[in-house]
Amino acid sequence: MSNIAICMADGCEEIEALTVVDILRRAGIKIDMLSISDSLNVKGSHGIEFKADYLMTERNSLDYDGIVLPGGMPGTTNLEANTLVQNALKKQFNAGKLVAAICAAPSILGKNGIANGKKVTSYPGFEDAFPKSTYVTDSVVTDGNVITSRGMGTAIDFALAIIEYLISASAAEDMAKNIMYK
Repeated sequence: MSNIAICMADGCEEIEALTVVDILRRAGIKIDMLSISDSLNVKGSHGIEFKADYLMTERNSLDYDGIVLPGGMPGTTNLEANTLVQNALKKQFNAGKLVAAICAAPSILGKNGIANGKKVTSYPGFEDAFPKSTYVTDSVVTDGNVITSRGMGTAIDFALAIIEYLISASAAEDMAKNIMYK
């Protein structure tokens, strides 16, 4: 079974974070919600509060098969400013493990060089963060071990792309049927 980390910052987009957690867990993928602050309590960008599973300081990022970044503001800014998150992203990417980001969060991958040479997407208005990438407006883009997505409305597609990457296309198709998606 795959083991994924999702970094939770105050100000994250709740749907992008919790939809991914829910759908991956339904698919049998272990996903730990890691708070990047010193509290397990996270307050999303729309005032919804939830509790992470662990503090990021309690976990070794290389113990995971992948790392996911939800977008939202100021969640993306908080993720980008966090040294633990930046180090975890680089370690995961350099180890050939999954790095996935949605909405504004892919801009972090553009700014730190992970998206260089990759085909990527993000929320509109963040295109300038990808000067060394091929930017497209597809809902979800998978290029090697990097998955990016546009925003809240693409959260299910994003989660299904992660399932396809980690398990198989048929597992993603089965999940889509099980949740009566499309």
